[in-house]
Amino acid sequence: MAGNSQRRGAMRNPGSKKGATVGSGGQRRKALKGKGPTPRAEERTGHPKARRARAAEKAAAREGRPGRSSTKSGKEILLGRNPVVEALRAGIPASALYVQQYVDTDDRVREALQTAADNGLPILEVTRGELDRMSGGAVHQGLLLTVPPYDYLDPQDLLAIAIDSGSPPLIVALDGVTDPRNLGAVVRSAAAFGSHGVVVPERRSAGVTGAAWKASAGTLAQVPVARAVNLTRALQAYAKAGCTILGLAADGDLALDALPDGLASEPLVVVVGGEGKGLSRLVGEACDHRVSIPMDAGAESLNAAVAAGIALYVVASARS
Repeated sequence: MAGNSQRRGAMRNPGSKKGATVGSGGQRRKALKGKGPTPRAEERTGHPKARRARAAEKAAAREGRPGRSSTKSGKEILLGRNPVVEALRAGIPASALYVQQYVDTDDRVREALQTAADNGLPILEVTRGELDRMSGGAVHQGLLLTVPPYDYLDPQDLLAIAIDSGSPPLIVALDGVTDPRNLGAVVRSAAAFGSHGVVVPERRSAGVTGAAWKASAGTLAQVPVARAVNLTRALQAYAKAGCTILGLAADGDLALDALPDGLASEPLVVVVGGEGKGLSRLVGEACDHRVSIPMDAGAESLNAAVAAGIALYVVASARS
């Protein structure tokens, strides 16, 4: 019967290299190979999560504006010609200036290059594609400035700085202020009126970014910023150390222009809330006084940075 012949040569000896044996499952050159682990949902072209991720990236690129962003390495970046030039003018501690190859130069580009060269800042010429990648698709206008991560202090370090200065502590705490430009403006006022530092919470708060450096006009190099894990507990610790906690609030029980005699000369912590919600409940309860800034009836509230500047000016004037 065909296929069952036992004659010599009809069957191949075991180990023969000629062709695949019956039931080999496609071994050797025709072997079946695995495709590896299943990709994540975001990496699968047709998956809904992948489509949503692509849509989010495109929306971010469409809405991109010259300003601030961040890199995966943790470094902050400033994008756009005006922000970069203003940051370089302010003398922020940048780490490198990236310039697009064959970029159309104007006065801002020339000033950025000259200022960076004068300060010994590395200048790197890269392709537009590389700048697009670094900026995440946001508008960069051919200029990108990298800023190293900020080294925050502990809130108690600010008390030590005040003691070393020989003057009563004056500290600003920000509760729910999420705009880094407001943080920079508060630091600028703190430098102008003798504050020993600014405290921000770790969560739901602006941090020291390139935009904050720019808004501070370089005063972040003079006024330290501390970061508190829990702002309420940090304020309670200041109170135990002998500080009076003043919270700025529109419905305050004490007017800023009617502070009791001698209060401004005591160790003080001025707490400023966010523009929308103001002081949070727990932070407000940690304050010794809720202080209001007198305003005309038509004005509901002030910008957080403006309110901080007014309060610090009043305290500094009383101390002098």
